[in-house]
Amino acid sequence: MKKDTLLAHKGRNPGANHGVVNPPVYHASTIVYPTVAAMKAAQANRFGHGQVTYGRHGTPTTFALEDALAALEGGHRAATLPSGLAAICAALLAFVKQGDHVLMVDSVYGPSRNFAMTMLKNFGIETTFYDPMVGAGIAQMIRPNTRVVFTESPGSLTFEVQDVPAIAKAAHAAGAVVLMDNTWAGGYFFRPFEHGVDVSIHAATKYIVGHSDAMLGLVVANEQHFPAVKASVAGLGYCAGPDDVYLALRGLRTMGVRLRQHHETGLSLARWLQARPEVARVLHPALPGSTGHKFWKRDFTGASGLFGCILKPASETAVNAMLDGMKLFAMGYSWGGFESLILHTEPNKLRTAKPLVADGPVLRLHAGLEDPTDLIADLEAGFERLNRAR
Repeated sequence: MKKDTLLAHKGRNPGANHGVVNPPVYHASTIVYPTVAAMKAAQANRFGHGQVTYGRHGTPTTFALEDALAALEGGHRAATLPSGLAAICAALLAFVKQGDHVLMVDSVYGPSRNFAMTMLKNFGIETTFYDPMVGAGIAQMIRPNTRVVFTESPGSLTFEVQDVPAIAKAAHAAGAVVLMDNTWAGGYFFRPFEHGVDVSIHAATKYIVGHSDAMLGLVVANEQHFPAVKASVAGLGYCAGPDDVYLALRGLRTMGVRLRQHHETGLSLARWLQARPEVARVLHPALPGSTGHKFWKRDFTGASGLFGCILKPASETAVNAMLDGMKLFAMGYSWGGFESLILHTEPNKLRTAKPLVADGPVLRLHAGLEDPTDLIADLEAGFERLNRAR
């Protein structure tokens, strides 16, 4: 099946649900058994696929979402968690212990870095951050105790596209597991398991849910590494709410259509920004000249609506004047919904291995589903306010 067909059909079985198109939403904690033998059999296979033993370990609702995303990405199985950060934490803790070493990309999502520098550090696990464009050169950074190489492509805030296959090849040669935060592509524009990734992580809050109304995380793994992921999720006590899972299933059905629109609108805005005199550089993986564009062109089938730009030098007062008056672009820390967002970011406060070269302020934009001409008009009015306040 092609991607859009998978999104429409996987994770649902009307024949098993009285002909109802969508899977029912199970609100469950206790599961009861008719006999002692049945209870023992269920517990012996409590992490088995589709086995319902206790609400926290999954219900037919969560299994439906997990099956659909695993099919979309080409993974073995998936696990559902209450947030994207929960998915990141559980995936990392599945493969490391005291004395181990993690290699994490320097352009990683801020909370991932914070988890590595606080919780992992407190557990006696060392993290080294590496240049997003290191490629096969990462082999020189791998130590005997390196257990995980963590990738995120494109990078958070700065949007470098990594050479994931080269990194994965070097990591596997040294016996390390490759994790990837694949939220930007939604599992739709990048198939991680075809490029050497072992574990794919999603903030399903973003494009999978797609409507800014639920918190959710998903971890998809290959057959070799899924048992460790499932054990980590269960051991940490993570559990996603059934109504949030339902909203993710509902969002997943239209994700392909939405992402194509995000792609088109995002590129329209990026190209318009390239021509603005206030803009020094646009950070969009699909634009020639962007860092890692050749890897995006080789490995991805599209671009989502999230990208950035570096302005020419301007005061904080001028940037605030621009952002405070926006009519359509709201300021908010998430993205992936139907609405457009804009933020002033400071990526170099989070970077240690490879700072972003930027003389002016950095903006992050999320192109929503509004008409692009309206969004451009909103940005144009914003630049007028910025110029008046210079």
